[in-house]
Amino acid sequence: MFKQSAQHVASYYAGTFPAAIPLRPTQQGREDCDVVIVGAGFSGLHTGLRLALAGKRVVLLEASRIAWAASGRNGGQALLGWSCDMPPLEKSLGRERTRELWDSMRWAAAEMRELPERHGFDVDYRVGSLWTAVLPRRVRLLQEAQEEAVEKWGYDVMRLIGKDELPEWIASPRYQAALYDPEAAHLNPLKLAQGLAGAIERAGGRIYEQSQALDWHESGEGYVVRTDKGEVKGDVLVLACNAYVDRLDRSLSARLLPVGSYQVATAPLDPELARSLLPRNSCVIDNQFVPDYFRLTPDHRLLFGGGCTYLGGLPKDVAAATRPNLERVFPQLRGVQIDYGWGGHIDCTMRRTPDIGRTGQKYWLQGFSGHGVLPTLAGARAVADTILGDSRLLDIYQAIDNPRFPGGDLLRAPLEAAGKAWYRLRDSI
Repeated sequence: MFKQSAQHVASYYAGTFPAAIPLRPTQQGREDCDVVIVGAGFSGLHTGLRLALAGKRVVLLEASRIAWAASGRNGGQALLGWSCDMPPLEKSLGRERTRELWDSMRWAAAEMRELPERHGFDVDYRVGSLWTAVLPRRVRLLQEAQEEAVEKWGYDVMRLIGKDELPEWIASPRYQAALYDPEAAHLNPLKLAQGLAGAIERAGGRIYEQSQALDWHESGEGYVVRTDKGEVKGDVLVLACNAYVDRLDRSLSARLLPVGSYQVATAPLDPELARSLLPRNSCVIDNQFVPDYFRLTPDHRLLFGGGCTYLGGLPKDVAAATRPNLERVFPQLRGVQIDYGWGGHIDCTMRRTPDIGRTGQKYWLQGFSGHGVLPTLAGARAVADTILGDSRLLDIYQAIDNPRFPGGDLLRAPLEAAGKAWYRLRDSI
């Protein structure tokens, strides 16, 4: 598995955080709690906050730093839905149960707007997203998605933007059409994670950093998680490790493929130039199999990503690897200075469907497949509600079939990479 460090990667988010990121203590000795959560990314933090506010004694164990992995270095796009889109969920669950999950996603979007203000922190929240088509034949996918959203899920707020109108939204000749979603947004993910952590602590929860969970076992009175310097016993165990679950739970890791993903941030642009690129300040993602995604920051940088690697590694020079794609979208930025280039690993399931469930009083959240800002909140609600006595949403998630990747540890990545190469080829023809 990929090595974790004691410091955040040199991302735009870490490099421009408004103050030194606080270091929490290391777990030592033996302690008891109601719920022990392994992993302090979005899944663990959202779950921990909901439970702490409900009066549960919560302990979060983080092997590195809060939001050290994907939660603290992602694209910051809070998009409604899941990486798999809706058809695989409907096929697995039927329309009625899929509608319940969709309604919970709308709840998550509304909650994300309100949560920072409720708890007194800022996340640079900005409204609106565009889902764009690069290829003319994929404009129809946008139209179908809009029609399906209205007819099946009662979601009638999206607007289709044609090619003639697109310059009012994106200063790029690359796109044929776009679907605008006013309930989606973009934000600073590291600020969100640190804000959630502070809210958990104010609610009485305990968070430990640099406290890797080495193993866990079920005892007669709950679950015991062992760290390097101690152990935590809880009535309930929540595994929110995502791409880093690895040897901690082999049955869960067999359903995941860690995929490398990376992005860049330009130097601050002239404010007028920045506003001209995205005049309405929406975030953007296209509907290619490996999509480009980008947005503006409050200090007038362009954040741009989309590259991925299925064999686990990352480019040695992220900026050089990303620049051609950035300049393909915005030729007017040719030669622009890139101040930050970073990457990490996302937790992909075979069908890109979320993998959220429980066995006894062991719960897990994983498989967000590169689309986790809102889905982690929706999933955390399902887990926390179940711990508090209402399993309705979690029962729906657990009905989703998430098979193991074929080939075991040695072959699953090469097999997946070969399959994705075919889909990338389809994107280019």
